[in-house]
Amino acid sequence: MLKKLMMVGLAAACIGVQAAQADKWPSRPVTMIVPFAAGGPTDVVGRILAQRLGEILEQQVVVENVGGAGGMVGAQRIAQARPDGYQMLLGTVGTQAYNQTLYKKPLYSAADDFAPVALIAEQPLVLVVPKEFPAKTLGEFTTYVKANAAKLSFGSGGSGSATHLGCVLLNSALGVDVQHVPYRGSAPAMQDLIAGRINYLCDAVSTALPHIQSGAVKPIAVLSRARSAVLPDVPTAQEQGLAGFEANNWIGLFLPKHTPEAIIRRLHQATIEAMKTPSLREHMAAIGTDLVAADRTGSDYLAKFVASEIKKWAEPIKSAGVTVD
Repeated sequence: MLKKLMMVGLAAACIGVQAAQADKWPSRPVTMIVPFAAGGPTDVVGRILAQRLGEILEQQVVVENVGGAGGMVGAQRIAQARPDGYQMLLGTVGTQAYNQTLYKKPLYSAADDFAPVALIAEQPLVLVVPKEFPAKTLGEFTTYVKANAAKLSFGSGGSGSATHLGCVLLNSALGVDVQHVPYRGSAPAMQDLIAGRINYLCDAVSTALPHIQSGAVKPIAVLSRARSAVLPDVPTAQEQGLAGFEANNWIGLFLPKHTPEAIIRRLHQATIEAMKTPSLREHMAAIGTDLVAADRTGSDYLAKFVASEIKKWAEPIKSAGVTVD
């Protein structure tokens, strides 16, 4: 009985300590690690979010860009950081999912080394082809590619990039094997697509949009679960018969493992409040970024989602033989 009482007392004391930490947190500026270079799509999302979070938390949220190894260098910093809530990671599908298979020796376990806070947004990919490509729908595209796979090629912004692996997942779902042509960024890949030197590209909606609007390229399908707000007339792959298919860059907030639960809850609440802010929602929509539905923002949901995403990306990456040392 005495032992049980001591254990109950210890648990109560721990809860009290956590509550006190949450009451005081944050008492100084918080750092948000964006594990990619400044100016990219993930960085832009991070800076919009950081400004609003700072207002809600009444402490500055400082964005620090820590790139390298497909985002793993920055993510590793959070995996190894002190779990006091003063450093957080703006993680992506790359840092938290496909890098676990893509790299022979990942720098951390995405499933075990972080405390998930909230899934925030998705940046859809869109399948685009040259304007002269003989297909307008995903069904027509599939028929044509299957009949001509040996003669075709798809481009990407580089091996292991979201634009590369998005098309790898699509090819796997369609059952086709097409030559990959990597570029140093999606911009030169888009230029070669326009010129007809490659046959298709799975590009981010935000960067493909101007070329779609000008008629330089033709959109076949949005590769997310719902249509893009900036491309409302382009149906998704799921709508066109590819059941359950989804390939996009998602973005979420993570803290180091063992961060007190009270701090996780406080940051989660602040993040949800930020996501409800009309001006923030307008900024996100303007850059082709979709905030996720309320039922997908929970910390528990994000933990399960990361595990499912690691599994989802593993098979096509292995089947395509894509690896990075």
